[in-house]
Amino acid sequence: MAETRKEALFLGDIRKTYHTGSFDVPVLKGVNFEIWKGEFIGIMGSSGSGKSTLLNILGLLDKPSSGVYRLDGISVETLSDFELTRIRNIKIGFVFQAFNLFPHLTVQENIEVPMVYAGVAKHKRHKIAAEMAEKVRLAHRLDHRPTQLSGGECQRVAVARSLVNNPTFILADEPTGNLDEKTGNEIMTLFHDLHKAGTTIVMVTHNPQYEPEYDRVIYLRNGRKWRIVDNVNNTREEFDTDEVK
Repeated sequence: MAETRKEALFLGDIRKTYHTGSFDVPVLKGVNFEIWKGEFIGIMGSSGSGKSTLLNILGLLDKPSSGVYRLDGISVETLSDFELTRIRNIKIGFVFQAFNLFPHLTVQENIEVPMVYAGVAKHKRHKIAAEMAEKVRLAHRLDHRPTQLSGGECQRVAVARSLVNNPTFILADEPTGNLDEKTGNEIMTLFHDLHKAGTTIVMVTHNPQYEPEYDRVIYLRNGRKWRIVDNVNNTREEFDTDEVK
């Protein structure tokens, strides 16, 4: 009997238009896709494709102009800013290209930050932070600060931090962009380890060499879904992205 897949994310006809003076600038023009729990998804597209805007909507950092965004079964597009902040902290683990660590905090304290906002008790924060540091092979660095770490180690701290609240998915924005090739490959290996353990990962990148690394790759062009490469089922599907007259 086939295992029933569980939905992590669903985007239905997501549109985003920015208003500049008297001009409307449509950036996303009806994006549709779903992501299943446990998938490792890549989102790619050239400059101007709508990739960054989609990233902000996925991360609840911006709201769509219209459409449905369902995160772990919750329709989030109509929630208040307070509700979005709460859900973002609990259900999304962020990993950024620039690491976004606090330089004055230790590794342990940086890992604990999302739990502080979530109101987790101090003794529990310490325990979880130590466990996450062990998972990314940084248990020996808990008392160090980011300035004492390599770029790869800083990104491992960011990955550990993204996991502490047991989020619905990790949203990674160009996580290897500031790293050399060897270190970047090590970080990708870490993501694969997390994926094998059941973590849902959405990675936004411009690097085509990573296409074979994902379960599926969703390409954007002209603010629309253009191509889906399914590496699990070895299929490719393309969609019309030409402007509708």
